[in-house]
Amino acid sequence: MNDYETIIKLKDNINAFFIGKEEVVENLLVCLLTGGHVLLEDVPGVGKTTLAALLARSIDCSFGRIQFTPDTLPGDISGVSVYNMKTGEFEYREGASMHQILLADEINRTSPKTQASLLEAMAEEQVTVDGTVHMLPKPFMVIATQNPVEFLGTYPLPEAQMDRFMMRLSIGYPEREQEIELAAQVLSGKAPEQAEAVCTAEDILRLKETILQVTVGRPILGYIEDMITMSRQEERFVLGASTRAMLALMRASQGKAFMKGRDYVKPDDVRDVAMPVLLHRLALSSDARIRKEDAASILKSIILKTKIPV
Repeated sequence: MNDYETIIKLKDNINAFFIGKEEVVENLLVCLLTGGHVLLEDVPGVGKTTLAALLARSIDCSFGRIQFTPDTLPGDISGVSVYNMKTGEFEYREGASMHQILLADEINRTSPKTQASLLEAMAEEQVTVDGTVHMLPKPFMVIATQNPVEFLGTYPLPEAQMDRFMMRLSIGYPEREQEIELAAQVLSGKAPEQAEAVCTAEDILRLKETILQVTVGRPILGYIEDMITMSRQEERFVLGASTRAMLALMRASQGKAFMKGRDYVKPDDVRDVAMPVLLHRLALSSDARIRKEDAASILKSIILKTKIPV
């Protein structure tokens, strides 16, 4: 089985249990294979936790889940040093981050200090406890969730941390027939817990190396840069896309091209991932908010106006 067949089999395995959300699943796999992290922002009960656990099972990776609350501490994520009275030495007790797929559930319900403790893990795939660096298992991916409709008792993620997520995805409610099919699966006893692994962590690491070889021509790099520059020049945005956003868009485009069976990036690949990669990084100006401008509509117009390379 070649690399493309592996990723198709993985995608089909997840879609067999997570019905009707093929684009969400594909974008999740793009992030996994390009070293990115995902922010799932949606209402409760649409399968955010199920999707994360299903991904971990399908790739035979360890899965950790931490429910963020106001009293969650940074040590719960990074781990702590505990004194062993028998040996007279401090021992490292692992935190939730020592899993390959980490679900940070309701990340906006914990304090900014605890939110920030994820930054080192997400950026460098390591945690530092009492001056000692502990490397995280590979592959490592954070899937964070937050509820966009509840604001009481929440701490909105700062721009610096939003920028660490490669994509922000929304699952949404399924279509009528898809929801009926999901109910029928439950009645028949078919559950996501029954999903079997179709590849291993080693396969994912190999696929990540393969995707790095997907060609991104200079005209495509110029196309990406033009899109980023236009977001910075847009007066209705007080904050445009960062250099990290440009690199994330480039990597995500490589992943999208690979998912389509190509070893080179086309402008279509860039456009396909531009919204989930860029939208959460852009902040409306105060005047734009007063006029009730829509950031998504502004970004769509930027994507459409960006000149496509020949």
